[in-house]
Amino acid sequence: MVKLALVQLLVSSNKQQNLKRAATLIKEAANKGANIVVLPECFNSPYGIQYFEEYAEELHGETARALSAMAKESNVYLIGGSFPEIQFGKYYNTCTIWNRVGELIGTHRKVHLFDIDIPGKITFQESKVLSPGNELTLVDTEHGTIGVGICYDIRFPEMAMIAARKGAFAMIYPGAFNTTTGPLHWELLQRARAVDNQMFVAACSPARDTSATYHAWGHSTVVDPMGKVLATTEESEAIVEAELDIEEMKNARTSIPVSFQRRFDLYKNVAE
Repeated sequence: MVKLALVQLLVSSNKQQNLKRAATLIKEAANKGANIVVLPECFNSPYGIQYFEEYAEELHGETARALSAMAKESNVYLIGGSFPEIQFGKYYNTCTIWNRVGELIGTHRKVHLFDIDIPGKITFQESKVLSPGNELTLVDTEHGTIGVGICYDIRFPEMAMIAARKGAFAMIYPGAFNTTTGPLHWELLQRARAVDNQMFVAACSPARDTSATYHAWGHSTVVDPMGKVLATTEESEAIVEAELDIEEMKNARTSIPVSFQRRFDLYKNVAE
């Protein structure tokens, strides 16, 4: 049994305040028994292309050092949301993953950039500032293998397919869906990825701040391998907790054995 906690953090424009608040809530989650803790996308800065360059850091900068200390102090695996990263003059939306002694065990740079235009609702183009990552991310923990994506990555099912077929028991997405796309697809996509791959799926959002330029949907959620919502919340700052029973995943895969019934003679195995 693994206890997962999603920290739905209320993000401010003050980086140091965000880091301090994240540390407090991670410790709170750990004290309640969490083994793995997740922070939201852009947890140390406001979300928006106008902020990425201002808040960007190198991979091993202030935010990464703080995350390492948080993981070690709370003795948890920490999926550190994401922060704007600068590397060789390019900007990325980057998630760092830390083990219980504060060692960096994985880095995921958002692969699919959020470029959308819904007439009359929302237009957003991350690619004006950010570059995409070029690697899929799997990390090994003492609890098993975990796949990691960031927000818009969840819309591309191949990432979770590959993770599941390579042995991951969970796919974790720090994300920041908005109040247009959130009610449409946030929970739906998590349940779809879970059912398709018979694995746990979780997505961790920032809390909603209506005074900010970008209004996050919130509703951080954990879904089981049969597509059932195990835990969720509304839009305010919160810690979402769920126990992940690996036996449930095994039972799902035995009861509905799609993993043994795929017709790779008719279509390609994307994990190869």
